[in-house]
Amino acid sequence: MTWSDPIVDEVRRARDAYAARFNYDLQAIFRDLKEQEKRSGRQIVSYAEDDQQSEANNAVPPDTDKAAASRPATPVLNS
Repeated sequence: MTWSDPIVDEVRRARDAYAARFNYDLQAIFRDLKEQEKRSGRQIVSYAEDDQQSEANNAVPPDTDKAAASRPATPVLNS
């Protein structure tokens, strides 16, 4: 007999039911999640660098702010 966690089982059932609504089509699931994201009204933060951010990061020579470099990066969560 294998060990089973009731919470994990519940999450897996919910995930399967959600995926079944879209016939397990990942693109359809993605579109639905993005729509839910828009409707939520929350600010969505991306840590991906775009071209402008890359250029701005390259404009500052490395090691110019040793105090900032010694601090760990802390993500900002908006709830």
